[in-house]
Amino acid sequence: MDNTIQIDKMTRQEKLQTMEALWVSLSIDDREIVSPVWHEYSLLETDLRMSTGQEQVIDWTRAKQELRKRFE
Repeated sequence: MDNTIQIDKMTRQEKLQTMEALWVSLSIDDREIVSPVWHEYSLLETDLRMSTGQEQVIDWTRAKQELRKRFE
């Protein structure tokens, strides 16, 4: 029996529902999820930049626009 998932044959909605189901399943016991060390350092760096005024908060819509401009 072939258990492979034919992702390319799934609709966008089916793919999103599958991702959501996987995330819920993986998140049930978050003790098993270990963040890498670099992630903590990155969060600390961002916190420092925020507290010293070197980082600004922008809304998600604007952030997406700026990222698209940067990578197009």
